[in-house]
Amino acid sequence: MLIKSDFKITIIISSPSGAGKTTVTKNLLKKIKSSYLSVSCTTRDPRPGEINGTDYFFISKDKFLKFKKEGKFIETARVFGNYYGTLKSELKKNKYNIIFLDVDWQGARSIRKKIVKDCYSFYLLPPTLHELKNRLISRHKDKKVFAMKRFSAAKKDILHWKEYDYIFINDDLKQCLNKITNKINALIKEKKEKDKVIKLIKSFN
Repeated sequence: MLIKSDFKITIIISSPSGAGKTTVTKNLLKKIKSSYLSVSCTTRDPRPGEINGTDYFFISKDKFLKFKKEGKFIETARVFGNYYGTLKSELKKNKYNIIFLDVDWQGARSIRKKIVKDCYSFYLLPPTLHELKNRLISRHKDKKVFAMKRFSAAKKDILHWKEYDYIFINDDLKQCLNKITNKINALIKEKKEKDKVIKLIKSFN
């Protein structure tokens, strides 16, 4: 079923694990007016500092599968044995002009099929694979085997970069944020001009 977004623009942001997707997205909220980050559901355990309802909705596997059966998700994915999903209700917060969706390539592929208007996909790349590997090892200091498993999955994830509309290299956070912000502002301007033309044409009838 195709979904008409209530937002003016929907921005999908993906990256391999460790490339800074979450950090970039949270910073964009401070730079882009009237923007909102969709909060995903997950069955994984919270990491230190993560807050339920802010970073994720942390729910049980049974509850997740119940929601899925009831059709409450626009997309779902299973990563390292844990389930992730975006609730359709997260797309109904009408007071925002921009919605950010922080999802992996599986979720991005599904969402692009369902949100058919003013939806753009951004993919973040690390500066090098060596840097990505170091970030993952640093994040999972006590679980090197798990970190290497993440790294192996990240390399496979990168193979999907061609599916995205815009690619950004996150070698410097500030520069990367500026490039993404400029692109979003350009898309906003383009949409406003397009809407103006459509309104004008309708007035001719």
